Amino acid sequence: MAYTIGLDYGTNSVRCVIVATGTGRELSASVYEYESGEAGILLDPADHNLARQNPADYLKGVEVTVCGAVAQAQQAEPSFDPKDIIGIGVDTTGSTPLPVDEKGTPLALLEAFKDNPNACAWLWKDHTGHAEAAEITELAAKERPDYLAKCGGTYSSEWFFSKILHCLRVDPAVFDAAYTWVEHADWLPAVLTGTDAPDKVRRCRCAAGHKAMFSDDWGGYPDAEFLAKLDLKLGQLRATLSDQTFAVDEAAGRLTEQWAAKLGLTAGIPVAMGAFDAHLGAVGSGIKGGVLVKIIGTSTCDMVVAPTSTKLPDIPGICGIVDGSILPGHYGLEAGQSAVGDIFNWYVNYLQPGGEAAGSHEALTEKAAQLKPGQSGLLALDWNNGNRTVLVDQRLTGLLVGQTLHTRPEEIYRALVEATAFGALTIINRFAEYGVQIDAIVNCGGISEKNAMLMQIYADVTGREMKISRSAQTCALGSAVAAAVVGGAYASFAEAQEAMCGVKETTFKPIAENHAVYQQLYRLYMQLHDGFGLADKPIAMGNLMKELLDLKEKANV
Repeated sequence: MAYTIGLDYGTNSVRCVIVATGTGRELSASVYEYESGEAGILLDPADHNLARQNPADYLKGVEVTVCGAVAQAQQAEPSFDPKDIIGIGVDTTGSTPLPVDEKGTPLALLEAFKDNPNACAWLWKDHTGHAEAAEITELAAKERPDYLAKCGGTYSSEWFFSKILHCLRVDPAVFDAAYTWVEHADWLPAVLTGTDAPDKVRRCRCAAGHKAMFSDDWGGYPDAEFLAKLDLKLGQLRATLSDQTFAVDEAAGRLTEQWAAKLGLTAGIPVAMGAFDAHLGAVGSGIKGGVLVKIIGTSTCDMVVAPTSTKLPDIPGICGIVDGSILPGHYGLEAGQSAVGDIFNWYVNYLQPGGEAAGSHEALTEKAAQLKPGQSGLLALDWNNGNRTVLVDQRLTGLLVGQTLHTRPEEIYRALVEATAFGALTIINRFAEYGVQIDAIVNCGGISEKNAMLMQIYADVTGREMKISRSAQTCALGSAVAAAVVGGAYASFAEAQEAMCGVKETTFKPIAENHAVYQQLYRLYMQLHDGFGLADKPIAMGNLMKELLDLKEKANV
């Protein structure tokens, strides 16, 4: 029996699973909640755009979770031997770059910068670089339109160069102290394999291609001349970025003696190239042509693949079309929503409707599930953390329409869930508009596992069956699948997925009566979406509140 380890670095914690390569059975799982900041995130009360992480938490997370998972596995199955672990896979959030010195040490781990958030990892949801993102988009549109064509037409504040350029503008001391910047997805595998010196780091295909405008078509990352027009120092940084990237079917290196001793594993086992959590979550969900995988968590990522033999158009508003970013031999297409679970948590934890007991997720879900579509008379926009797809505008904010003096907390809760479903449908429609066929939808992540009401609403809104990945730790499972390939258990991802992945028997099918009402609500949602999201397209809103009331009255008959 052979096993692999999957490490999944999420927004608030890191998870480790040990998986049997022959069946996909998860022998054990261990979780470490990041200790720094608020739920693992370093925040600034004066700037809601700032979100950073302490790389020390990443290092401690490896030891705590791997050692914990190994101990659990030994207890659950006495015949288990850590020597049977043949590889490690790693996924992380992204774009989450961190500044490192000439040795590859994160600046945040140095005494001179230990209390400086700009020296930390810039978490995916950090939007402080929104002005820089707009600047990059404007320059690329004028001088390098190809750079934008493969990443949806707009460069985002969630991405690599926006964050680096913003650091240069607000904290040149940190920028000058950094030899280069490395994605978390590249840094952690490099640390485990002793290849974290900047000239040895292998950079992954998904991070570079989807978030940093990397393409072999123009020689890798954006050229130094282009970057220098944004800032001379940014142009100079280009020399520290490789001209080559690697997909997850290749190894970042082999586990060092030092880390093997810390983790109780065999030195020399391969560590797969890192990738973003959503990309490996798609792998763990069994992604293939025609399947859309929705990774639903604090935000969502929607992943689709198409064989590289397929001629694909450039699709505006998505997060890129990149060869080999999810599966080898396939284009990876990424889209998503900047907040989903975060919206529900904001409502429950910040606003605390109805008090602690009546306002819990469970209590609100129970009451909200009893409502019919349209019964609340409410309609919301799911932009509390900006819009990732299709508008790509992090300066957009949330909205709730239709409140009366009788509006109840559970009605608002359901409206927020429905808003995220409408946002999901907008992404599906954008793919379809450009000829990307979607035959099935597989969901993964804690919310899809735990909230049947949400899954039914998603089915009713989209008019499509919602399937759920078999694993509760799908991203970590995807990392374990990558480890199984580089570890030699399988010759291809297709073979590994066939053996190790699957979906649950329970699915959620659309209810025709509900879908009919949601089609009317979606039309109103798109009226709000375009009216508030498209500055050059003024749209009248005088009908909207009264149509919501009409739907409310019909639902209450």
